[in-house]
Amino acid sequence: MRARIDAACRAVGRDPASVVLTAVSKTQGVQAIDDILATGQRVFGENRVQEAQGRWSDRLPGLPGLELRLIGPLQTNKAADAAALFDVIETLDREKLARALAEAAMKTGRSPCVLVQVNTGAEPQKAGVLPGDVDVLIAAARADYGLTVDGLMCIPPADQDAGPHFAQLAGIAARNGLAVLSMGMSGDFEAAIRHGATHVRVGTALFGERNASPAPSST
Repeated sequence: MRARIDAACRAVGRDPASVVLTAVSKTQGVQAIDDILATGQRVFGENRVQEAQGRWSDRLPGLPGLELRLIGPLQTNKAADAAALFDVIETLDREKLARALAEAAMKTGRSPCVLVQVNTGAEPQKAGVLPGDVDVLIAAARADYGLTVDGLMCIPPADQDAGPHFAQLAGIAARNGLAVLSMGMSGDFEAAIRHGATHVRVGTALFGERNASPAPSST
């Protein structure tokens, strides 16, 4: 997988080190995660706070350098738990959640970096702020709630060409001075890299098909 990422970067004149591989470990068993950890992989994505707590809380002391990223929807009542566990929350999509994350930072003493999730396809069943409302949310998160907004995340519609969605996300990031673009999954990460992805979220291509899919795919 790393070789494919590196090749995709070289094809467009990018430094391979500019793209981070996020291994999406949701629903995976202990042995599967141990196998990936043994390769030196240290960036992992999870969809659910409670599931991630059970999987990682006991592992953290023995894994210096581990980075956990929340890539699934976050309820406001789970904000404090998420802030205590995750290094990055990729799914800020409303002002109410920005407020909850600010309050969680005060409560826990931890303030994860934040990405704003953009619903580029305006799909009613999918989380994410609509493209036309992104700038306002970013400004509020920064100015009103003191959050560190590093970038954007999207999950393009499964039945559409992902390229235009990645290009749209890159444009929104550029006008807001955001450097991080979490976009691209197992089937389209090479296209995402062509459009400037800095983080690609890969699950199936690393772990194989899942036994269960409790939430909309972010991999």
